[in-house]
Amino acid sequence: MADLYAKVLTSERRALWAECRLKGLARDTPQRLRIVEIDALLAAHKAKQDGAKQDGAKQAEPPQD
Repeated sequence: MADLYAKVLTSERRALWAECRLKGLARDTPQRLRIVEIDALLAAHKAKQDGAKQDGAKQAEPPQD
């Protein structure tokens, strides 16, 4: 299943990055700060997904005696 949340964030990040590159915006502008925020959200989302995958794998394993 497609991860729409990550796709939306990535799309927004790419659009902001393109705008920053075209305009030559400094690091402390709202657009650049939003890129940093999106990076943090994507990292947290990826960590949450990886944790869920590991939990699912642990539950699928048969109990060891």
